Amino acid sequence: MTIKVLGPGCSNCKKLYQLTQSVVDELKVQADIIYVTDMIEIAHSGLLRTPGLMINQKIVSYGRIPSVDEIKSFINNA
Repeated sequence: MTIKVLGPGCSNCKKLYQLTQSVVDELKVQADIIYVTDMIEIAHSGLLRTPGLMINQKIVSYGRIPSVDEIKSFINNA
């Protein structure tokens, strides 16, 4: 599983990255978590607002920090 956290490096983006990492650790899933800060790459992903969360190339959340339960659901349903 590939998980990308997309954002310019703001505090919300960093928080989303940390939450995602903790959920992956808690669920004990095999995942590569990538923090993407390159605005060109973010634009090419189709993301309209940051922070964004992509799982296996599908945008599952953007423009807000999802709750821990939401992140768990995104990962479990991927």
